[in-house]
Amino acid sequence: MMLDWNPSALQVGLLATSSALTAVFYNVYRNKAATVTKLKDAKKVSIDQDLKIILSETPGRCFPYAVIEGVARSVKETLHSQFLDNCKGVIERLTLKEEKMVWNRTTQLWSNTQKVIHQRTNTVPFALGPHDDDIAATVRIMRPLDAAELNLETTYENFHPAVQSLSSAIGNFISGERPKGIHETEEMLRVGDSVTGVGELVLDNNIIKLQPPKQGFTYFLTRLDYDALLRKQERDVRLWRILTVVFGLAACSTFVYLLWKQYVCHRQRKRVKRMLREFEEQEKKNKGEHNLEEGGAQASRCTVCLFQERSCVFLECGHVCTCTRCYQALPEPKTCPICRAPIDRMVLIYNI
Repeated sequence: MMLDWNPSALQVGLLATSSALTAVFYNVYRNKAATVTKLKDAKKVSIDQDLKIILSETPGRCFPYAVIEGVARSVKETLHSQFLDNCKGVIERLTLKEEKMVWNRTTQLWSNTQKVIHQRTNTVPFALGPHDDDIAATVRIMRPLDAAELNLETTYENFHPAVQSLSSAIGNFISGERPKGIHETEEMLRVGDSVTGVGELVLDNNIIKLQPPKQGFTYFLTRLDYDALLRKQERDVRLWRILTVVFGLAACSTFVYLLWKQYVCHRQRKRVKRMLREFEEQEKKNKGEHNLEEGGAQASRCTVCLFQERSCVFLECGHVCTCTRCYQALPEPKTCPICRAPIDRMVLIYNI
């Protein structure tokens, strides 16, 4: 029977971790849901000759959150691929990753890991233009590297395996790390790629610009179209909602379990206290009855042997204090054991 129960460190850790993760996931879910709502409410704008006129007549000469779709066009110069001929772009990202096998002491297995050892991103000013080349209107893209969902096309990929000697292989096996090689990639946003931009559309010095929103909205720049971008964001919302619900249920279940254990222990403590109280009351009652009986029995026993019933009355003092056997054993001259008065005569009494 558990009278004093405290949650274990594991249970407290589980409750704290699941609660913290629930709060984090809920915050991410709320932000993602707000992003989807704002994305649905964003103004769809076409890149055409009337766009400047529309913006000039708009208060503030801007749309706080707008969606434009077009093709990437260079403004002055372009970037050339370092590995492919006739491959031009406006954003280039070069990445070197080290791949190696690491021994996991917990699972007792080798796992593949990657580490970025070098990454460089190059960009040049570019704009989005309409798919129709006859329309000269363009939208200048500002700070493209600050945009979310900037998925570049992989234009080059190569793996350089590591060369190992016998001594290095033995050393790597002992250390628990086995290098596999270097993974080299080149990613680009090429000239002519279809791009969807979502942000603040503003007319500045007769140039239409798409820049990060000032109201905390998410800035998007992606090769996906608007519908695909929206579906992807909605999938993210569902994922974070599921994670929030799962870890929220785990936190609630752990909390309810701890409360239930505390309630059970509380009931057991009350039950034990009630049983102890009843036992003490019964003990007092039994002790009182026992004392009465024992007191009555002591009052009728011989004051000398404390065993036989008193059966002698001493005269002239009148004390009744001994049995006949002890009276006979009293030394001569016989005196009362209570008051030491001389016993003139003795009268027998009979207990029924």
